[in-house]
Amino acid sequence: MTKEAPFYAGLALASLALANPAAIRHASAADAPKPVRILLITGGCCHDYAGQKDILKKGIEARANVVIDQIHTGDASTHPPLAILGKPDYAAGYDLIMHDECAADVSDPALVEGVLKPHRDGIPGVNLHCAMHSYRIGNPNDPVTPGTAHGYWFEYLGLQSSGHGPQEPISINFTNQQNPVVKGVGDWVSIHEELYNNVHVFDTAQVLAYGTQMIKQKDGSQKAVKSVAAWVNRYGPNKTKVFSTTIGHNSETVGDPRYLDLVTRGVLWSTGHLKKDGTPKKGYGPVVK
Repeated sequence: MTKEAPFYAGLALASLALANPAAIRHASAADAPKPVRILLITGGCCHDYAGQKDILKKGIEARANVVIDQIHTGDASTHPPLAILGKPDYAAGYDLIMHDECAADVSDPALVEGVLKPHRDGIPGVNLHCAMHSYRIGNPNDPVTPGTAHGYWFEYLGLQSSGHGPQEPISINFTNQQNPVVKGVGDWVSIHEELYNNVHVFDTAQVLAYGTQMIKQKDGSQKAVKSVAAWVNRYGPNKTKVFSTTIGHNSETVGDPRYLDLVTRGVLWSTGHLKKDGTPKKGYGPVVK
């Protein structure tokens, strides 16, 4: 009887499948890990956010078990009317917030604190390109005094940047190969892109990559300009995990598989779904649809 039990169990399962083929699929789906829920925020000055938001959604969802919802405004000013402003609970139900907005003149301390509240409470963040030049309170060239309103956003990022040079190719060098976000990632040279400067790198941040541009001087000579291009940070009392890269001005770069791979790793690291070798944890790699 003992030896026959598996046969009868298999027969019963087969009968169930014949009677209701969807039952097995539903059981399998119920056991699968839930996707990471991401809120992507886009809009504001100086970029093709209408196109880039969809490139990001499609590219990241193809690389990991995630679902991306979008909040977008077509307003192209430096003070875009983002739907999250004035709503500190905007991140409810999400596992990660991806900031890809360009809102340099959203500078009211109460509004900025509202944007930061979910991250202070422990919801991870990923920040792309002009997010580093958003929510600036005071002169962004003045070094931050910790704990002041001037430093709210920069302390969250882990790096203070105030501007960028001309669009030229950027040689991206991944220097911290021990971090799973960039473990095994090869260096590359971008198309013409903006390299953001570094006013200050905070002690809470860990640099992952530098970018170097050759900039033509007035006398015709070339000068190498080097800045941090990708990093991770631990923010606030909850040591919230935050990944950022200043790369990503042009849509061709945003759609580059190397860029999408990097951002996806940043997402999975921030939410705790990246293994030490840089690959997704079980159930969080690409989903066959």
